[in-house]
Amino acid sequence: MRPCKCKCNVLSALILLVTFLFIASSVHCEDPYRYLTWKVTYGDIYPLGVKQQGILINGQFPGPQIDAVTNDNLIINVYNYLREPFLISWNGLQHRRNSWQDGVYGTNCPIPPGRNLTYAIQVKDQIGSYFYFPSLGMHKAAGAFGGIRIWSRPQIPVPFPSPAGDITILAGDWFKLDHRRLRRLLENGHNLPFPDGLLINGRGWNGNTFTVDQGKTYRFRISNVGLTTSINFRIQGHSLKLVEVEGSHTLQNTYSSLDVHLGQSYSVLVTADQPVKDYYMVVSTRFTRRILTTTSVLHYSYSKTGVSGPVPPGPTLDIASSVYQARTIRWNLTASGPRPNPQGSYHYGLIKPSRTIMLANSAPYINGKQRYAVNGVSYNEPDTPLKLADYFNIPGVFYVGSIPTYPNGGNNAYLQTSVMGANFHELVEIVFQNWEDSVQSWHIDGYSFFVVGYALFIHMYLIYFFLSVC
Repeated sequence: MRPCKCKCNVLSALILLVTFLFIASSVHCEDPYRYLTWKVTYGDIYPLGVKQQGILINGQFPGPQIDAVTNDNLIINVYNYLREPFLISWNGLQHRRNSWQDGVYGTNCPIPPGRNLTYAIQVKDQIGSYFYFPSLGMHKAAGAFGGIRIWSRPQIPVPFPSPAGDITILAGDWFKLDHRRLRRLLENGHNLPFPDGLLINGRGWNGNTFTVDQGKTYRFRISNVGLTTSINFRIQGHSLKLVEVEGSHTLQNTYSSLDVHLGQSYSVLVTADQPVKDYYMVVSTRFTRRILTTTSVLHYSYSKTGVSGPVPPGPTLDIASSVYQARTIRWNLTASGPRPNPQGSYHYGLIKPSRTIMLANSAPYINGKQRYAVNGVSYNEPDTPLKLADYFNIPGVFYVGSIPTYPNGGNNAYLQTSVMGANFHELVEIVFQNWEDSVQSWHIDGYSFFVVGYALFIHMYLIYFFLSVC
């Protein structure tokens, strides 16, 4: 009997087809890449009506906005045309792909003048609102900051309808002194002066207009990009529905105003449900005796009536209301979206931390200069970046345990390259204590963490901290 050539041909064709589909699918299985080229230069800016030398990215102040989708690979080639080293910190991004890219001096080398550095960051399993900023030499006081929006993948549901528009608000305090003079003040052991004003997207009073259509809902991503001051955000006659905080969907509580502390980013939904006219969008300082205020304009399309009446006031020195507001912010655990998941469990109260670290800040004078310290140690920057010293096992740069894990009980503060050790996949309970008369913000760079306690009476924050690197 002759073999059936027809069946063999069909089988071969099917094998070839399956092979082709496998190869085709493997070509497209890698997460997308987004390539950006940035040129960092000096340039004249007039944020408070006074000419200043700003730091621009691609000629922009604030810098260009980054838009990405969950798991995208960001390849950002940064050219430094300044006369000094430059370094960018990617606030909130977890840098799971490459811990050398976080933008903090010690784990990342600055970009020398006239040179470039290519950042390779994957926004792995992340969504939400963040921002980037320069982390050296008080450069943040000259600009070079911008917004980051990470969108959910199309197949992942978001716990609110798609808004009619998505608006980034970069707000914060600003100084008329240039960044070099501010840097000299700190180097000479003095405190920073009180800010000269507040900015919204790089502009002062009524410097921005945001146009909306009556009846539609818009998403506002609000970040505090300032240096020293907490702010309060509000829109005249409108409510703010909180939906996301730095990459986590929240229970959708409604507020008349929101406190945004240094480094924080919130997303709110605002429905244009008022009569057609213009309304004040207001930012003012919190916990300061002298209140700074600035405004933008929420403009209803077809409005012929400008902003009017007094600027709506906000909270000022009251701390209890801010603490209460913070306590009302809750994760929406039924919504899709990345969130820390230590030990493979959401039952955080059942997870036993391996140890507790208590960190207390202070403002001592050391060698006749005003310094700031944690547990009595004021950080002294070594000549060799810590990451390089660790990788190449260079002796004498630092030693693990050079900062105590508890406050030193009021002993004299000292200078030290402070390094605290931890074990891979260790679950650590961290307590932050603030005994000073000012609000303190802590930046735990590149890690996932969540607040489990909040106490005003001792100014204490309790945070579980899941270590994701060695």
